[in-house]
Amino acid sequence: MYDRVKSTLLWLLRVPPEPHDPMGDVHSLRVFRAAPGYLRYITLAWALSEIGILLGGLLVFIPLAIAAATGLAVILTTTLGLVAAVIFLGQAGLTFFSLRLNYEMRWYKVTDRSLRIRAGVWNVHEMTMTFANVQNITISQGPLERLFGISDVKVDTAGGGGGSGSHGKGEGPNLHVATFRGVDNPEEIRDLMLKRLRRLRDAGLGDLDDARALRRAPVYAPALGSSETLQLLAAFRDEARALRRAVEAVFSR
Repeated sequence: MYDRVKSTLLWLLRVPPEPHDPMGDVHSLRVFRAAPGYLRYITLAWALSEIGILLGGLLVFIPLAIAAATGLAVILTTTLGLVAAVIFLGQAGLTFFSLRLNYEMRWYKVTDRSLRIRAGVWNVHEMTMTFANVQNITISQGPLERLFGISDVKVDTAGGGGGSGSHGKGEGPNLHVATFRGVDNPEEIRDLMLKRLRRLRDAGLGDLDDARALRRAPVYAPALGSSETLQLLAAFRDEARALRRAVEAVFSR
């Protein structure tokens, strides 16, 4: 039943079951998913929220029920309570279904050159970053996340990352931070990306497309230490000396 409703909703929302692979060698692709502990973590947050809504409703309904003195007031209060209970149960079921679906549709993909993260169903947020633009990779874990055995891996880029929400608004306002949220193998993910990042930078390639463009571009300046550079510097020196002599001659008159 759940799988049928899930597939129908994804079809109606035009959400692909899986994002496309990011740029890079297809054989280097690694796919990571949010851990089961992350589902328990967000389910706890959902349950606390629903308990708060229920307690708030009871604080409103109980005084009304106590104040209902006549038969008509009792009937109206009971009807109002039943309607509120149906609405509460309906929204609780819908929000839990959305929570579960958001967990299942969270994707983290990494190749030898880039990464892609997608999350969300109603509002899909998809972000792609190339390793040439990555500045920092960190692991964060709060006390409650530690209890559930999960962490977040954050990848920062200084003005070079790209994000795209192809189906709605982004999950977060910062398009230069990609987060592998709720994973139980953060060190493996971090070390994998650092290894591939070092491999690119040690090879002196950075972004391979940029490297090819640079190799095709003409060279306008001679290399430091070449004979052309020395001749150019000597010409600048002679011109500076001539200019100084001319200025001294003017002021000596």
